[in-house]
Amino acid sequence: MSGQKFGAAGSAALVIGHCAGMLDLVALPVWVGALVERYGFSPQQAGALATLFLLGAVVASGVSAPRFNRLNQRLLAILGFSIAAASFFIASSQTAFLPLAILHLLAGVSAGTALSMVHGTMGQSANPHRLFAAAGMALGLFAIILLAAIPQLLIARGGPVLFHVFGGVMVIAALCSALLFRNPSARVEHSRLPFSRATWFTILGISIMTFNQSMVFSFVEVIGKARGFEPAHVLAVLVALGFVNFLVPAPLAAFLQTRVPAPLITQIGPAIQALLAVVVTGATIFTVWAPATAIFVAVQIFTHTFVFGRLATLDPSGRAAAATPAMLMVGAALGPLVGGALGENLGFAALGLAGVLVAVVSIGFFTKAKIA
Repeated sequence: MSGQKFGAAGSAALVIGHCAGMLDLVALPVWVGALVERYGFSPQQAGALATLFLLGAVVASGVSAPRFNRLNQRLLAILGFSIAAASFFIASSQTAFLPLAILHLLAGVSAGTALSMVHGTMGQSANPHRLFAAAGMALGLFAIILLAAIPQLLIARGGPVLFHVFGGVMVIAALCSALLFRNPSARVEHSRLPFSRATWFTILGISIMTFNQSMVFSFVEVIGKARGFEPAHVLAVLVALGFVNFLVPAPLAAFLQTRVPAPLITQIGPAIQALLAVVVTGATIFTVWAPATAIFVAVQIFTHTFVFGRLATLDPSGRAAAATPAMLMVGAALGPLVGGALGENLGFAALGLAGVLVAVVSIGFFTKAKIA
């Protein structure tokens, strides 16, 4: 069955839902920072709150994705974003750890469910690869705006404004879902078929690659300062990284869609990621470290666009695409924990070695998917 056309309005709702649902991956640094600086939580407590949101999203995606075809995608997107918005607005009035923990978990479950509906519907579009690339570009622009605005708002308005912004983003996504979201037509003939081996190997490959990205990227600022680089220079590299993520990977992935086979990209992506990880964690010269750091995340975004298109082809039901939040966020949740343990006990160079080993595993799964 060929892909479905949702029109400009329907596609816009999916792109906006993608940006809202991926809020955690975009705002994680200022999120954790605000919980430490404005609320007085320890880094471990702040990290735990963010992890609860991530784990809630992973569980929700894992539960809803296999049932994607039997659900009302539009209704769940509206409800998911609405409940997430309410959770964040209530969180803005709380200061104690326990209520914030419960609200983070609830927001994660709600947003994760909505995002699974968005990604599953994207996977049934006429051109999932191109639509996911457009969503990735929009997310890059959203990240630049958000990371520029939130620190200034925190200075002016205090800690609760963080949750006001997050709640506002979820309200916009809920309204757009209510007004513009179009359910894909039912694909009953696909809904109960098990995933192929190629689909499972592709899911495992991108999940491990995401874990690798999170394990190294979580500590780039710490690594830069530990190497003795000027804090202002390190910050400039992170700003440059944001613009690279916006301008390069998604448009390049869209341009190369019909020019380079997706299975080949899935094998090359983790290898480049591993090479950059070695440079980012080991370089002591700023002019070497800075370019590698600036393009590090872009490799993940570029590769994942091809993976999303491939999953949509391998599983026309949209269930594999609907599991995208779980693939992304399980890595985002576990990567910093492993990276922190390695960096603290063995030094940051160990992160680079671990990055190479993990990349080999990722390439192995992608290769199995190619020949399955």
